Amino acid sequence: MKHVKCECGHVNPHGTILCEACGRVLEENEKDKKLVDMRYEGSARRSQTYNKTIIDKIWNFFSSVKVGVWLIVITLVASAMGTILPQEMYIPPVMPVAEYYKDQYGWIGELYYNLGFHNLYSSWWYLVLIASIGISLVICSLDRVVPLWRALKAQRVTRHEGFLKRQRVFGVSEGSNLDESYSKVKERLKAKRYRIREEDGNILAEKGRFSRWGPYVNHIGLIIFLIGGMLRFVPGMYIDEILWVREGETKVIPETDGEYYLKNDEFILEVYDKDKDNKAFSDAIEKNGMVAKNYQSNVTLYKKKGETVAGQAPDLEKVKDDEIRVNEPLKFESFALYQVDYKLNELNQMSFALSNKKTNETFGDIKINLYDPKDKYDLGNGYSVEVVSYFPDFEFNDEGEPITKSKIPNNPAFVFKMHTPDKKDGEISFVAIQQTIEPFGDNDYKMDFVGIDTKNVSALTVRKDLTLWIIAFGGLIFMIGVVQGAYWNHRRIWIRRVNDEVWVAGHTNKNWHGLKREIQIVLEDTGIDEPEDQVQKENIE
Repeated sequence: MKHVKCECGHVNPHGTILCEACGRVLEENEKDKKLVDMRYEGSARRSQTYNKTIIDKIWNFFSSVKVGVWLIVITLVASAMGTILPQEMYIPPVMPVAEYYKDQYGWIGELYYNLGFHNLYSSWWYLVLIASIGISLVICSLDRVVPLWRALKAQRVTRHEGFLKRQRVFGVSEGSNLDESYSKVKERLKAKRYRIREEDGNILAEKGRFSRWGPYVNHIGLIIFLIGGMLRFVPGMYIDEILWVREGETKVIPETDGEYYLKNDEFILEVYDKDKDNKAFSDAIEKNGMVAKNYQSNVTLYKKKGETVAGQAPDLEKVKDDEIRVNEPLKFESFALYQVDYKLNELNQMSFALSNKKTNETFGDIKINLYDPKDKYDLGNGYSVEVVSYFPDFEFNDEGEPITKSKIPNNPAFVFKMHTPDKKDGEISFVAIQQTIEPFGDNDYKMDFVGIDTKNVSALTVRKDLTLWIIAFGGLIFMIGVVQGAYWNHRRIWIRRVNDEVWVAGHTNKNWHGLKREIQIVLEDTGIDEPEDQVQKENIE
């Protein structure tokens, strides 16, 4: 596209409405308007000039403010949808994800899962939305800030007469003793912190130009904020995992590459007593039966020493003991472990005794670890019990067959094969809590329930966030832009001698009342008449 040369000699980019140097109107159709459009100084924006190549079309699409607003609205709606039900990372690992949503929330949960909202914030299409907002911010900013900066940099003191006439604030007065008047005007402008430039007896007074960059500083802050948000999906930059660890159990801490382990030494729960503690809790205690005052996990942090051969127990070195409470995490390196939940009296071990149904004689006890049951238990003297099947969370399906809903022993059931000296082939028995089924007829032997051991379980959030400072920095830059654009404004006053007259024009990007008030103070008792607000004048007429 060829450039446009103004009468003043300045060469303007194609599509420029007002000459960047003198302000003369370059496009004929603009002469029909009374006031010039000063939003971007009448400069040429790429999105409104070029529309031929595919790059032009992409640029024009993302430079649209409407497109940017719609992208933000769609992202906000999608984000809100992601909060209706808990995300996959926050649900307990009791069963497959699809079954969990269907079991807990019915058809709504099933639809929620099928639409992909269960893992929304790391889904590819959500990341595309975030990236599109970032691209829109970059292109919108470049499309506007570059021509605006170029026009403000190229502006001359002496502006075209048509430019001055078509400013919102404009006036003409007869001049007398102008040298003395100009001296007063310049002194008062300097007192108002205006930067003054002079050329051939004409004046340009300007202040607050930096406020024009406030919206673009906002955009920079938002872009940094979005970059920080997207970095959360880069492996190792952000971790938010749930670790369930039982009393006495030692588990590897997720996302530490097997380097750190945590042992739950003890879980402590303290509750309010309605007779001893604050009476404000009495109603809640009567309603819920219990109100937690404090719950904490006393833990030991270990670090693995050296390399471990597959199948070999790791050699652990104690790092420290700590107490994890709500909002009082255990911190090490860039990780933090927070106490978020607990489960009391989870089934841990069950004890059974093999006995003769007729004589009630017992032949030994077995204790089954519900998280790691053995295949066979030898009681000696030819008596043994084989675990044929194990259902940690037992229920019957629609076909009447036993299945397990999860790996958590909420309702354990076993299929035992009991071997005795007189029953070489063994007898089959299905045993659940308060339920025994003998599928092949009456047995001579049975498994008697003896007892159960429980343990408390702590739920800890394992968190690592290397993006927080980036997000905070982006937020700081954004607020600087807000203050920059909100508390200052760009004001310009042009004073030009035309024959024996003095032309005064003014422009500001906002707060016209403040500009007019300053011009009134500057011109008071100088012999130069105060200019009129042409918009206000038109409305009155």
